[in-house]
Amino acid sequence: MPSSTSPDQGDDLEACVLRFSDLDLKDTSLINPSSSIKAELDVSTKKKYSFAKKKAFALFVKTKELPAPPSEYKEKWWKCCQQLFTDQTSIHRHVATQHADEIYRETASVLKQLTVTSSTSKTLKSADKRNPFKEDLTHNHEVSAWLPDISCFSPDELLSGHSNGEGEVLLYYCYCDLEDPDWICAWQTALCQHLHLTGKVRIATEGINGTVGGSKLATRLYVEVMLSCPLFKDYLCKDDFKVREIEHKMDREPFASASVPLPTPGYEEDHYKETSKGGACCFPELRVGVFAEIVPMGISPSRISYKKPGIHLSPGEFHKEVEKFLSQANQEESDTILLDCRNFYESKIGRFQGCLAPDIRKFSYFPSYVDENLELFKEKRVLMYCTGGIRCERGSAYLKAKGVCKEVFQLKGGIHKYLEEFPDGFYKGKLFVFDERYALSFNSDIVSECSYCGAPWDQYKLCSTPQCRQLVLTCPACQGQGFTACCVTCQDKGSRQAASPAQSSFKEECECTARRLRAPRELLQQGRLPASPGPRTVSIDAEYSCNCVSRRSRVGLAVPAARSHSWVHLQPQ
Repeated sequence: MPSSTSPDQGDDLEACVLRFSDLDLKDTSLINPSSSIKAELDVSTKKKYSFAKKKAFALFVKTKELPAPPSEYKEKWWKCCQQLFTDQTSIHRHVATQHADEIYRETASVLKQLTVTSSTSKTLKSADKRNPFKEDLTHNHEVSAWLPDISCFSPDELLSGHSNGEGEVLLYYCYCDLEDPDWICAWQTALCQHLHLTGKVRIATEGINGTVGGSKLATRLYVEVMLSCPLFKDYLCKDDFKVREIEHKMDREPFASASVPLPTPGYEEDHYKETSKGGACCFPELRVGVFAEIVPMGISPSRISYKKPGIHLSPGEFHKEVEKFLSQANQEESDTILLDCRNFYESKIGRFQGCLAPDIRKFSYFPSYVDENLELFKEKRVLMYCTGGIRCERGSAYLKAKGVCKEVFQLKGGIHKYLEEFPDGFYKGKLFVFDERYALSFNSDIVSECSYCGAPWDQYKLCSTPQCRQLVLTCPACQGQGFTACCVTCQDKGSRQAASPAQSSFKEECECTARRLRAPRELLQQGRLPASPGPRTVSIDAEYSCNCVSRRSRVGLAVPAARSHSWVHLQPQ
């Protein structure tokens, strides 16, 4: 789209990631800033806001492009909200009326990119340290210069993972010093938009942590860009990207009532397992931001640094350590602790045999848990693990800093990498994931139970009460009797809301979450580790009040964990 720029916009507009030569936008009156917003801005900012909003609008429209049938004289059509648009006017009006919120968010992102790229140029020129990446950016600091060339690919190739589920989900993290996380944020936003990837990327001065999904082509290009980036290429390798395209069972039933799009199952020739093919459908949107930490532990990286972690063990080495630990006659008197660093709702449905699974709701509670249980770790060898390894990096550093352990080890690559090598190893049950699939299966073991009757069950559902985003384990029999909420209080709320919806007003956070202990203290008996809970058989007619303050102790897979409701907001911690 041809556009003239005013003098006061200067280099900012040139540095903008979006190029308008190949974006069509005829009716710009549809996207002019509202008068109320304009009134709050000075003349220069008004122009920049208007310019950024036009760019955001055009980019959004471009993501909806589809190749037109060969019989049509037009080269492209557009598809949005399950509707097909054959002319620009109709798609523009649809976007303007139905997607104003998305355009507003993208406008803010573009404005941030304009500001960041301008300040980055000044920062790079005044930096004392020489860095090849910075030197390159000094000469070419435009975000757009660091995007891959996709001109040889058709739009449907890049978008193939959005509708049919035949894409991939990438997990990765990289701890390294980043002096300009704002520029990285702008670049990552542009890169993901460029490749039609959705998901979440956290950036901080201590590194980057990403989970993105899209077509296989898009994820491959993303990995190539990250590995070739001078800032990360000395720290990242291909194995650092965990791909959720591993063969595993996909449980479809838990999502039946949650309106979650599911991939189409298929069979591999040599395996009788369904394959869960993740992609952009696993994430409703793209979120890229700058934070104090790339995984929220609640402690400044200046106090506890990733540079002093526990000893990394490969999956093979970790497997041998666990095997040795489990072979001991009395694990409770062992000098080794197998520590799960994840949240309780993750370890509840899958964990290593013989592990200690803290009953914490967020990783930011982990330091408090360690402080409350220092006696537990005294003179112990600690084997730590988490989903992908990132929480163990600073979690192990925090535990080491306490100076009470003999040694602290961590599983490199986390459970994901372990299961790639040992799908039938010592990890039993499902692997919880922070997207709309909730869990992945690698074996047939069920290690959790229905919150209401105690029957073996490990398929999470969202609480049936509107506005409550907690997860609950409720089996089909209990669901049939109406037990579909995270707790009795929430169940009653749902009933009241159904009776008079206009008069109902509920908190986002359920009371059962508010009453949970932040960091429970494990009960030691004569210096021994907490014993595994015994088996429980609970009648559906028995009292099912919230077990909010239950203290889950050492977990043994011969028996299910103690009965407790599972409630949590679905946000990665």
